[in-house]
Amino acid sequence: MQFLSSGLWERRKVLITKEKKTQQISELTDKFSKSKAVIFTEYKGLTVAEISELRKLLKEVGAEYKVAKNTLVTIAAKGTSIEAAKDSLTGPTGLAFGFDDPVAAAKRILDYSGKNDKLKVKSGVVEGRFCSFDELKAMSKLPPRKVLLGMMAGAFQAPASKLAGALNATLSQFGYALEALKNKKSVS
Repeated sequence: MQFLSSGLWERRKVLITKEKKTQQISELTDKFSKSKAVIFTEYKGLTVAEISELRKLLKEVGAEYKVAKNTLVTIAAKGTSIEAAKDSLTGPTGLAFGFDDPVAAAKRILDYSGKNDKLKVKSGVVEGRFCSFDELKAMSKLPPRKVLLGMMAGAFQAPASKLAGALNATLSQFGYALEALKNKKSVS
């Protein structure tokens, strides 16, 4: 068995590290392009068990949590809407990616940060728009997407149903009037 000289070993380590960073950057870029929401958090003080619990909660709503180095996030965010949140890249950064419903991801993160004060929500980018913590908090109070769609469908349906009711009432009244006229003619 032949041992690598220390210089060769160091160069090999650098190449492996570069490859790993390049892979992480491409993975982040891919997640940025696929996600509807990216929420920036500070996870300092969270245990592995707590981060696992957070990941499990997010997975239930089609979201994902990833810890990443700020420099790699900055490189991956170049030229995307995520770049607007570059001021949030201070300290240890965790990213919550919401793929299905951006409001559900924000709601889960904010609920968890309310229960565990070690997780701090910094800001986010929701559907290409930068959102401060306060905006995320307001957004998390919205009903789920399915409920909002149901409300919208009901709002669209209401005028049509009122029109149908009015037309039905008019036809019924017309029928009653004809019946009354017929009865009046048969009596006289």
